[in-house]
Amino acid sequence: MPFVNIKLTREQRPITPEQKAALIKGVTDLLVEIVKRGPKTTVVVIDEIDTDNYGIGGETVTVLRGRGH
Repeated sequence: MPFVNIKLTREQRPITPEQKAALIKGVTDLLVEIVKRGPKTTVVVIDEIDTDNYGIGGETVTVLRGRGH
C-alpha cells in the first residue's frame, strides 16, 4: 500500500481545501500510473506545519522570515 506524507508550511495564505484535494488526486493518480497500485490502496496525508514548529540554522522559520530570509 503506497503511503505518501506531504508536509507543507502553514503560511499567511493557507492552502485551500480545493488545492489539498487536487494534491491528493494528483499524487494518487501518479502512484497508480507509476507503481501500478489501485487508488483504493493509496493513502495521501497532508500535514501543515506552523513556521514556529521547525527551524533552520538554530532559529525558527518564523524568526528567519521576519528578518526577510
